[in-house]
Amino acid sequence: QVQLQESGPGLVKPSQTLSLTCTVSGASITTKGYYWSWRRKPPGKGLEWLGAIRYDGNTDYNPALWSRTSITLDTSKNQFILQLNSVTPEDTALYYCARGGPRDGAYDSCGQGTQVTVSS
Repeated sequence: QVQLQESGPGLVKPSQTLSLTCTVSGASITTKGYYWSWRRKPPGKGLEWLGAIRYDGNTDYNPALWSRTSITLDTSKNQFILQLNSVTPEDTALYYCARGGPRDGAYDSCGQGTQVTVSS
């Protein structure tokens, strides 16, 4: 059974870089055929896909956010990491990592989510 757990700071100041880690257990992030995605849900809005990384390191990003987004694999720790640069209060959201995607592709496992607030 695949389990995913998000971790990172709950509060980030405007203009700083948000960094979140997703730790995966029960499966290897280098298993062929899988994407690993980040999504978020801002207060009062719908779920937004941020980007994904494939088992071989290939990435795909939401065009609206691609200039500020980076997703990498840490195969030594079986983790994948989201970095979102130059954050603003509009980046305040519940952030989720998941297995699946990219974009509207199928998802079969998801973390519980971690709240990130952007505020000075």
